[in-house]
Amino acid sequence: MRFSGLAAPGWLMFAAVVGALSIGYVWVLRLRRKYTLRFTNLELLETVAPARPSWSRHIPPALLLVGLLLLTVALAGPVAQTRVPRNRATVILAIDVSLSMRATDVSPSRLAAAQAGAKTFADNLTPGINLGLEAFAGTASMLVSPVTDHTATDNALDHLQLAERTATGEAIFTALQAIDTLAGVLGGGSAPPPAARIVLESDGKQTVPADLNDPRGAFTAARLAKEHNVPISTISFGTTAGAIDLNGSHIPVPVDDDSLRRIAELSGGSFFTATSADELQASYQNLQQQIGYETHLGDASRPWLILGSILIAVAAGTALVLHQRLP
Repeated sequence: MRFSGLAAPGWLMFAAVVGALSIGYVWVLRLRRKYTLRFTNLELLETVAPARPSWSRHIPPALLLVGLLLLTVALAGPVAQTRVPRNRATVILAIDVSLSMRATDVSPSRLAAAQAGAKTFADNLTPGINLGLEAFAGTASMLVSPVTDHTATDNALDHLQLAERTATGEAIFTALQAIDTLAGVLGGGSAPPPAARIVLESDGKQTVPADLNDPRGAFTAARLAKEHNVPISTISFGTTAGAIDLNGSHIPVPVDDDSLRRIAELSGGSFFTATSADELQASYQNLQQQIGYETHLGDASRPWLILGSILIAVAAGTALVLHQRLP
């Protein structure tokens, strides 16, 4: 029964009453013992007094006092952090489909592993979240507009097609536009829905335009995302040993962590690296927990109330069984 704070800590003062009752109980016991010692004819006392009471007589009062302490904590209104599924949030999943995703340094290929990981992410994401899917290479295309039916994203992931070049900036700009459009549809004005986020998975550096600080570059887009309070969580997927065969040439396509890390930093998002399908699944699971739930302070008094009430009831029952009276 953990809690992180109290809504009405003033009620803890009632613990002083419980303490006073405890002191009073001990005082009464000593007073009885004092009167007993004053009875000088011990032989006569043994004949008229009942048998010495057992230690069990202390059980009902002890349970009663502990129960009152627990109820005191309940009255103070303990609160604890609880994880609540998000609703009316928007997530755009942007998948890199440039030719480098053909590399097989991740089995069976970067693209196939990315599709499997994204499907798991979509399947496990909180149902109330609007999920959209975007594919980008030399251009960016929204394949699925943000909707709460995540099966649409599942189906679209099966039909991703590879293309030349990598326009990461365009991918971010397109995702931001989709978020703004949904905000207008939902009647939220120009502000994006709560907890809007872009999840961008890529294996390489932007190639179009070459300068990431270009007006249409990834760093510029990341700064705009920050202004719109839309963090970008990036996943750098692949290894430095990646390569593809293109038109008879063996072309290295090493993963580029630096630019993707910087995009996450500029936008206020998180950065993940994945060099295998398992690591990609772990990254998506982490994101699913971050995005799918939010933490709230909620009432945590119920366990204290239940246990306190049970102890008081047990105290009364024990007193009736042992002494045929209530404590």
